[in-house]
Amino acid sequence: MALVDEIREGAAWVAARAAHVVVQRDAVAAYAASLPPRDRFPSIDPDAHLLDGPAELRAAFFLTLDAVNFGSGWFPTIRKRDGRSGYFTVAYGLRDRFRDHGPWSAAQLRALTAAEVAATLGQDPGHELMALFARSLNDLGARIEDDHGGRFLGPVERAGDSAVAFVELLAGWACFADRSPYAGRDLPLYKRAQVAASDLAFAAVAPFADLDRLTLFADNLIPHVLRLDGILRFEPSLVARIEAGELIAHDSPEEVEMRAGAIHVAELIAAERPDLTARDVDQLLWARGGGASYKAVPRPRSRSTAY
Repeated sequence: MALVDEIREGAAWVAARAAHVVVQRDAVAAYAASLPPRDRFPSIDPDAHLLDGPAELRAAFFLTLDAVNFGSGWFPTIRKRDGRSGYFTVAYGLRDRFRDHGPWSAAQLRALTAAEVAATLGQDPGHELMALFARSLNDLGARIEDDHGGRFLGPVERAGDSAVAFVELLAGWACFADRSPYAGRDLPLYKRAQVAASDLAFAAVAPFADLDRLTLFADNLIPHVLRLDGILRFEPSLVARIEAGELIAHDSPEEVEMRAGAIHVAELIAAERPDLTARDVDQLLWARGGGASYKAVPRPRSRSTAY
């Protein structure tokens, strides 16, 4: 079974057993029908990302960005850029680095320190997240240098026209690790590996022909959107903990159920709307989560390198 199909099957298995986060199946059909057509979906932000220049540069940018596309549990504690979210603070910091100084080479990433990451992103070098970012970038550099001769296009070329193959390649790297235990099973989720495949396709770097096989990219924001939209029901005690600002432990049953529930909902929506893929649903709901009404309500936060 392909890894993305394991993710899909595992999420459905969790959703069928969930006690803390329940899919409101009777509401899915109407919700799916209410979503706009794909040509009205927001696209990737061209200001915060590198979408032009040589393909090797674009590949380096998105692999670097997605290697550190985590930290939402720490984002309330970092310095935000111009009122931007934590994700866009990181994306703009890397964009500026690439624009002003070029990309880090694989060898430079391999040796990067937390202080250098912090300087790039405008953060406190002692912040815990900077060390985690540096560790992930060190592994990325080692993989690109050792396995692909220092070429960031190397993994794309090895995967050929398959996003599924690309995700399976990245899933073997420590910097993209994302598995969680639940009821005795070890579940693959791989949010960031799938985001990387999607981002490289948006950037016209990767000619992937099977993007429709990706699942939703499970984080903390989309479950929040689906709760407020009435598609995921969180148990009242979990809502109270979230709204009190309590961190939800990574790999806890509640956290796994939130992520798996969102993945499963995307599959149910895609079944109702054949014009949409799970990747499309992710794109729409993640952008929707930036709206004022969603930002006004505290979202679940976990401290994890998965998202």
